[in-house]
Amino acid sequence: MEELMHNSTLDTIYPREATILAAVCACVFSAVGVLGNFITTVALLMHPKLRGHVTTMFVLSLCVSDLLFCSINLPLTASRYIKQQWTLGPRLCQMFAFVFYGNEAVSLLSMVAITINRYTLIAYYDMYSQIYTSTKIWIQLLLIWLVSFGLMIPPLLGVWGQLGLEHDTFSCTILPKDGLSPKKYLFVFGFALPCVVIIVSYSCIYWRVRESKRKLEGRSKLSGQTAREKEEDSRLTTLMLTIFLCFLACFLPLMIMNVTDDGITYPWLHIIASILAWASSVVNPLIYAATNRQYRAAYGNLLKFCKNNPVTKRTTWGSRTVGHSSNSPNYVEKRNPLNNQPTKL
Repeated sequence: MEELMHNSTLDTIYPREATILAAVCACVFSAVGVLGNFITTVALLMHPKLRGHVTTMFVLSLCVSDLLFCSINLPLTASRYIKQQWTLGPRLCQMFAFVFYGNEAVSLLSMVAITINRYTLIAYYDMYSQIYTSTKIWIQLLLIWLVSFGLMIPPLLGVWGQLGLEHDTFSCTILPKDGLSPKKYLFVFGFALPCVVIIVSYSCIYWRVRESKRKLEGRSKLSGQTAREKEEDSRLTTLMLTIFLCFLACFLPLMIMNVTDDGITYPWLHIIASILAWASSVVNPLIYAATNRQYRAAYGNLLKFCKNNPVTKRTTWGSRTVGHSSNSPNYVEKRNPLNNQPTKL
């Protein structure tokens, strides 16, 4: 503990210009990320039709994770880069690393869940409403958070590695203990493996859709879906793929630098990689607004509410594009009006 209490000196391996840039970016990303993710969370919860979508549940998990990161980790990150040292004690340093890596895992596993959901909708359409019931969705969400932060318990307790301060970089991270560190194993099982699952799943989605289009070209239905429903689900799948690719572009440089350059031979590259990783918690709301009109409808409804003009029951902005999606919780009842067994979604 005495070693953890020791603060690094101002003579760090990072140039002062790099630390100033990092501090400014952390402050900007913190403000923009908290605002953007909070607005997105509220907008989705207030939009009655979009709120009930299965995919939205996992998107909300992603938003909450990014909101925690922007409100907790980024302000502390800005502080340490401004001071060029960690001054907040060993316990908070450990919790910083715990929340940082845990949130990163939550984000990635939420994307895995979204990808599997998209594939299930396309490949097993007839079984979709049975597979994604309310209970099963909440179980998946609970597992995502428990597994993500559960992976960090061994280093937190000092059983396998430890969480603490790296003095040369004044960063709170996973450190070796007794010559052992779980860092590279966590990279493989907590980052690389989920990325492989996502890439394989989207590849399967692509080939499945391509094959279906070729076989059923010119017909009005595809696996029980109308043309409009298929189009909306395709747009949502494209949106989620875009989010994953942005996440990968943001976090992959940091992972590569942490694994291949432990000695910080290229400090500027480490700073840039870190800034890119922070940006991943900010860009998602921008992607939602820019690429999908369903989410723009949710933002529009929130804006109306803020202007003291509450959304009417018709939800005019969202009804055309959201209400008939096969990802909607009431979709089965709409297609089968004589069915007296409501879905659990």
